[in-house]
Parts: sequence; C-alpha cells; structure tokens
Amino acid sequence: MAVIMHVDMDSFFASVEQRDRPELRGKPVIVGGQRESKRGVVSTCSYEARKYGVHSAMPIAQAVRLCPHGIFIPGDHRKYEEVSRSIRKIIHEFSPVVESISIDEAFLDMTGCEHLYHSLEHMGQSIKRRIYDAVALTASVGIGPNKFIAKLASDFHKPDGLTIIAPEEVEDWLAPMAVDKIWGIGEKTAKVLASWQIRTIADLRRWPQEFLTQRLGKQGESLYLLARGIDNRAVEPETEAKSMGKETTFAEDVTDIGKLRQTLANLVAIVGIRLRQKDLWARTISIKLRYGDFTTISRSLSLPEPINSDDGIFQVAEALLRENLEDLPVRLIGIYVSQLTAFGQGSLFTDPRKETLTELMDELNTRYDRPVISKGRQLALPKAPHKGKEPT
Repeated sequence: MAVIMHVDMDSFFASVEQRDRPELRGKPVIVGGQRESKRGVVSTCSYEARKYGVHSAMPIAQAVRLCPHGIFIPGDHRKYEEVSRSIRKIIHEFSPVVESISIDEAFLDMTGCEHLYHSLEHMGQSIKRRIYDAVALTASVGIGPNKFIAKLASDFHKPDGLTIIAPEEVEDWLAPMAVDKIWGIGEKTAKVLASWQIRTIADLRRWPQEFLTQRLGKQGESLYLLARGIDNRAVEPETEAKSMGKETTFAEDVTDIGKLRQTLANLVAIVGIRLRQKDLWARTISIKLRYGDFTTISRSLSLPEPINSDDGIFQVAEALLRENLEDLPVRLIGIYVSQLTAFGQGSLFTDPRKETLTELMDELNTRYDRPVISKGRQLALPKAPHKGKEPT
C-alpha cells in the first residue's frame, strides 16, 4: 500500500515576514502590495488576516475593505525563494521521490520508508521538526494512501498540523465533508450541486458515474473516483525544468497600455495552448518587462490552485502588468508559467460548454499552424476608440 506525504508550509510568505519582523507577529499581515494598490492581488496572508475573510488571489482593494487594520507589504520574493530552497533540500533528505507543486508545498512518496520510523506519526513529526529547526517556520503535514487524501489531510488541522488517514479510514473520513473539499468544486459549483441535493461527499457518492459523466463531461469520472478517495496519480519527481513561456521584443518601444495588453493576450494564447496540449496546469504566473533603458523586471504570483485556461492566466498576468508598469517605454514583454502539474483544480469541474469551446479553438488554431480564432483582447484597438470597456 502506498504511503504519500504532503508537506504544506503555513501561510508561507506572511510567516517568513513575521519570523523576520517580530513586531508583525500576531497581527494581520497581507503580502502582495501596498494598501493603496488599485490592481494588486494578495499573494498570501497570515492566519490573523484570514479570520476576516482575506485569502490568496484576492484583490488588494477588497482585502483592505475586509481587514482595514491589516498590515500590507509588497513582499520579498528573493527571500521567499531562498527559504524555499532550504526547505526543499530538507524534504529531499526524507524521500528520493519528491514532487514540488509550488514554492511552499510538495508531495513525498514515502512508500518503503516506513521501517525507518517508529510510526507514521513519528515520520510526520520528524519532517516537521527538521523544517522548523532549519528555518523557524511551521509546516502542516498530511499522510495518506494517495495524493488526494494526503493533500486534504495536510489542510485538516492547519496551522502546524499533522493528520494521518489510514486506507481503511478514507471513506468514513471523507463522507461528512462538504462537497467543495474535492478539488475543482468551488462556491458556484457547490450551489449547482446543491440544486441536485448534493452537499456532502456522501451525497455525491449516491449519484452513478454515468450521470456525472453525462452532466460534467470527461471529468465526471474523476469526481466519481475522488468522492471515494480513489486517486491513482503517482508522485512525479521533476526530471526537467517545469516551466514554459513566450516573450516578444517590439520593433519600437511601446507606451500604450492597450498595445501591451493586446500583446500580452496573444502571448498568453500561445502559452495556454502549449499547456493544454501537454495536459499541464500552472500554479505560478510570471510576467517579464524590459524597458527602453534595458532595465528588466520579473513579477510572479502563485495561485491557491493551478490553472491552464487562457482567461485565468490572462487575468493574473494583466493584474501583474498594471501593478508593475513603470512610466517608461517598454521594449520587451513576456509571460511565463511554472510550478506545472498534471492535475488542476479547474480540470475536475468545468462548464462542459466552455471546455468544448476551448477544445474546438485549440483544434482549429493548431490544425492550420496559425491562429484561426482569437479573443477580443487579442485584437488591436482602433486608433480612436469610443469610451467603454476594453475587449475581454
């Protein structure tokens, strides 16, 4: 029987800031941008801020409304990456099979390593203690028979938690959970399921696989299996750099935000189709900007769950562009996606109509080796546009 461990650092960016700045401890810390930021998004926040409803990927402006007394800081991504490297080094000491799925979490295949510890609890406590001793940060750990159960378990008693679910406990443990605990079921989808009298995972199990497949397309089978705690995905160690991207250099430096937005949309379309062709999802979205004086910056945002839709990638990339654009002409713009995984939240429960449309667009745009169908945001704006919203 497989033994899979999921290690998830607790409120990583905010915890690093609280560790290094004692005056922030016990206070609602929100990392992602200054309080005055109009288009910034929350990278992460402390548990003190989460009590007010603040969460990752939320607009800074909304976070200010929810938590007006919060402490807003841009963050130091170089420092976070350095800490992450130290943690990854420790994790690799525990297992030769490690799959990093973001800067602050990873799966470890511990199958066959059980004899090195007195118990699974000893195993989990050992890695937690080792991480804390090295970087003075807490991690929550979940141990189960597969990746789905291990990840759910790591979130079960946050922060600084350790949850172990034995194979024979899986179905009973899952049964009373709200159905949105399954990857891919968000608030809107939960409302749809509620209309079918599906509110818990036990409720979901009552529906046959045929019904779920008919209503949800090819992802119906995945939901059917996950509701029963069945997940056959292996922990896949990175054998190559898991990232991809596209950039372009302008013939003349650009100052018009509409032109930059249009170019970014076209780059996103190229990267998005590459992701979907490889059945990959991205957890981290990055943009690259090079100005006329050759100053180059890169800005990234890691999401709570991976995505691979053009709309999702563009939404994050555009926010990063607007937040970080200086009052200088741009020479180069690029989009990159990283922390790639073969499983994404959106993949399990998407609108079948949108899924079919995306598949059709991908097929046509690859069949002729050139774009055949484009979204409005990819088109050049008229020189004297009427007042109104930009294309989406």
